Parts: sequence; structure tokens; C-alpha cells
Amino acid sequence: MPSGGLPRNPTELLRLLQVEHDETAARADYLREQIEQLTGALAEVEARLAEIATTGKVIGNLALPDHEPAPAETATVYQRIVTAFNEHPSRIFRVRELHELLGLPTDEPSINVTRSRLGRLVRQVLIDQPGRGRYQKRN
Repeated sequence: MPSGGLPRNPTELLRLLQVEHDETAARADYLREQIEQLTGALAEVEARLAEIATTGKVIGNLALPDHEPAPAETATVYQRIVTAFNEHPSRIFRVRELHELLGLPTDEPSINVTRSRLGRLVRQVLIDQPGRGRYQKRN
């Protein structure tokens, strides 16, 4: 091998490049799997949080004297998202556009949370994903 550590033989260079490509592709696949698992876990936890909030609301209604109606609470983000799609049935949204419409923060962490929520709504067949990063009301 010449100084500098790289072989001069083009065949050997191509082989080394292929090895590095294969290793990097395997790492990318592994990271994609982790992202999928974490996205699914996050969606499940968020759904559980929504269930807990609903349960608390029901119990709160039962605990009020004379069964007075509970004070109105703001809609969950999931409800707001579904409502936005229902109000704009033919519109295709990108996540950032949806955030702007709903008045939600447009920082990356918030966008990523909504992206996972939209993925859950797609899996529940409530909305469609006609393209990468694009969502619309299911017909």
C-alpha cells in the first residue's frame, strides 16, 4: 500500500467503498427501525394520555355536586387535527401548514410530535397520506 493508507488498485478501492456503503446502509436501516419503534411507542403513550384525560373528565363530572356540567375544556390536539381535516376535506396539508392553521408552535420538536400523531391517524384510517410528509382527509 502506498503512503497515506489507500491502495492504488481501483478494484480494491471499489471493494472498500462497497464495504463502507454496506455498513452505512445497515446502520441507516437500524436507525430507521428505532425511529419506527419510538414513533409507535410515542403514539401509544399519547393515546393513553388522551384516555387518561377523558377518564379524569368523566370522573370530574361525576364528582361535581348536583351533577353540574364540567367546565368546558379545550379540545385535545388530536381532536383539533381531525377537525381541521374535516373543515378542509380537499386540502393536502404539510405538518408545518397544519401547525400554522391550528396556531401550534412550529419548532422542530413540536412538528415531530404532530408528525407521529398524523402517522397514528393514518394507521387508524382516519386520514390519508398521499405522499411523503403530506396528509389529507380520508374519502
